[in-house]
Parts: sequence; C-alpha cells; structure tokens
Amino acid sequence: MSESLIKHEYDPSRLEQRIPGVIEVCDLVKTYRSKAVVNSVSFSVAPGSVFALLGENGAGKTTTIRMLLGESRPTSGLVQVLHVNPADYPQVVRPKIGYVPEVPILYNFMTVEQLGKLAAPFNTEGYFERYARRIEEFGIGLRVKISNLSKGMKAMTSLALELARDPEILILDEPTSGLDPLVRRRFLANIADLAAAGKTVFLSSHQITEVERVADHVAFLKNGKFVFMDSLAAIADEYRTLEVTVRGDFEVAPDLYPSLFAGEFIQSERLGAARRLVGRKLVPDYEARLRAAYNDRFVEANVSVPSLEDLFVAYMTR
Repeated sequence: MSESLIKHEYDPSRLEQRIPGVIEVCDLVKTYRSKAVVNSVSFSVAPGSVFALLGENGAGKTTTIRMLLGESRPTSGLVQVLHVNPADYPQVVRPKIGYVPEVPILYNFMTVEQLGKLAAPFNTEGYFERYARRIEEFGIGLRVKISNLSKGMKAMTSLALELARDPEILILDEPTSGLDPLVRRRFLANIADLAAAGKTVFLSSHQITEVERVADHVAFLKNGKFVFMDSLAAIADEYRTLEVTVRGDFEVAPDLYPSLFAGEFIQSERLGAARRLVGRKLVPDYEARLRAAYNDRFVEANVSVPSLEDLFVAYMTR
C-alpha cells in the first residue's frame, strides 16, 4: 500500500480498484506514553466475510477498532476502510459503517420508539421503518423505556439502530459480553445472516466459542501483536492436536516434537499420563517417528482437530 493513497482529495474512481479488502491495515502502531498498545499489526478483511479479533482484556482490540473508525490516528502505519483513511475522510467512511460498542450509549429516559425517531433524520429514507422491523424481530416493544430494558435487550436495540442504517461494514466490540445464552445466540444469528447477505463484519471478542460459530477468519492479539491469523477452514484442514502416551519420562526426546509438524510446532503440555502437542501440518509418518524415538515405551498417539479455544490457549501460553 502506498502512502500516497491517503494524501489526495477523495476520488472514488482512483481508489476503489486499488485495494481488494474493504479493510486494509499495514504495520499499524499505536503508542501511549511511549508504550506500544498496538504493535506492527497487519491484516486484510475481504468483502462479505466475518473477521474476528480475539484477545484478552488490554490486548489492544478496542484501540484497533478506534483507528478503524477514524476516532484515533495511528502513531505509524496505514489504515484504509472502504479504500480511504477513516481519520482523513470520516464523511466517506462513517455513513457506511455500523458500530456496536460493548456498552451501548442509549438515552435511558426515552422509549425504544423515541430513540429510533431521534436517529431517523440523520439517516436515509425509510430508516425508522427498518429499525422498527428489527425491534419487532428482536421481541422488543417500541413503547418500552430504555431504562427498563435488560442488558441483552439494550445490546439488541443498539444493533437494531445500526442495522437499520444498512451499513456496508458492521464493527462489533465485545457485543455479547455479559449476555445470557439465548440473547447471545440470537445476536450471533443476526451476524451470520448479515454475512450471508454480503455484509462485512469485524468482530472483537474474548468469547471464543461464539466466534467459532460465525467467523471466517480469526486473529489472536497478545500485548498488541498478532500471534496468529488464519481462516477457520485452514484450522480444520491444517492444524492438529496430537496426544502421545509414552511409558516413563516424556522429556527423553523433547527435540522430537517440532519434527512431527511440517508447518509449525506451537505448544506441548502434559495431560496426566499423556502429552498433548499442538501444531500445523502433521507429518504423515508421525507414528513411525514416535516409535523410533521411544521404542517399546511408545503406547499410542491420537490425532484430532483443535478447537479454536485450544488453539487460542496454545498460542497465548506457549
């Protein structure tokens, strides 16, 4: 990506064929008081996909989102959303982005209906009708006061406000945190429907199980850096958990473990009488290598596909 792409006046004909992703981030750095909160992050989000950013609290997820929204400028690196720098061209980007924060900012003294009517003049024709339909789908009454809504219903109301705008990109920052399972399931179903309809969703969360249900691509953020980024399809095809049972001391041949994976050896941990290894691209002759290393002490080796949670823990703790 050339820096010149973000320094001229906005001209869609010059930009829209230059960069394939609707979100493009290259070598993104954000520092506060000389501490890098986001450190050399790069990723691309394809149109109509669900990209999930996973990380513990304080990993830099919300800081990244603020730069995508144009609310914060990077210390260095490039950010482009819908082919422009969101901080330079907020008038281009913001009308096409829906944003649902972890804690929705709603007016508690209003009713659900009044809130929609307040937002309608700032949006396109038919906004309130679209909003009211979403509210009905979510099982929320228009005449209910915001102050009387549960946390889950407030989250759904916030989602309805954004979906009624018919955004090209929906950015969600910990949207289901603290919600009960039924509301969370309904919320995620809407995300899946959006992706099926060709919308792009950028989801930040630490709820790993829910991400696994809806995401196309995932990235793990640790201390401001990516430690993993791949598609869910690649995880199913390439990543494996190998549980090895050997009589006696497992540390006899620790150098063997990386050679069992042609792609990447991620983590080894003891599980009772077995040792669990996580890696990418398990070699075809893994059992022969184990037998050669442990001889008659080798008992068995079981292979499985790691869950997203298993992979997250492996990368975060190795």
